[in-house]
Amino acid sequence: MIAWTKPAAAVLLLTLAACAQPAPPVTQSAVVDPYASAGGGALYQGQLVGGTLGAEATPEYFNNTVGNTVLFAANQTALTAEARAILARQAQWLNTHTNFNAVVQGHAEETGTREYNLALGARRASAVQEYLIAQGVGSDRVRTLSFGKERPREVCSDEGCYAKNRRAVTVVSPAGAGS
Repeated sequence: MIAWTKPAAAVLLLTLAACAQPAPPVTQSAVVDPYASAGGGALYQGQLVGGTLGAEATPEYFNNTVGNTVLFAANQTALTAEARAILARQAQWLNTHTNFNAVVQGHAEETGTREYNLALGARRASAVQEYLIAQGVGSDRVRTLSFGKERPREVCSDEGCYAKNRRAVTVVSPAGAGS
């Protein structure tokens, strides 16, 4: 049997302790709610998707919060300041959520011929596509489609309704889901 001195035993224990691998600490992502009365925030127990909360990485969030529709003046394809602001938000969302692709649908009001409105819808969709690509969205992730006057948002015969139908709608879907 080996006779251990106190200093030798202490060195042996410290050596063994230094080699031991502690279990990694369990961490939770803190979600701070500035409106909570507790003031300390809450621990989010759900799953994080792409560095953001999962609710932000959905087509519903894109449609309702980011905004999926831009409007145009009669017979025009030029992007208004309001349209550019919406498209900047769309581009930011698409650049953050690279697992989504987009189809830009161009629409026109009911006046005019079918052929004219299909061409106008295509030019509107292309204007949106070009803007998104200029903002850094990959050209392989954005397609265009024109419906012309075939899918009006509202069926009517007055200027108020026509204005709602002069639009481009960006539809997002997960990559590989037929977009």
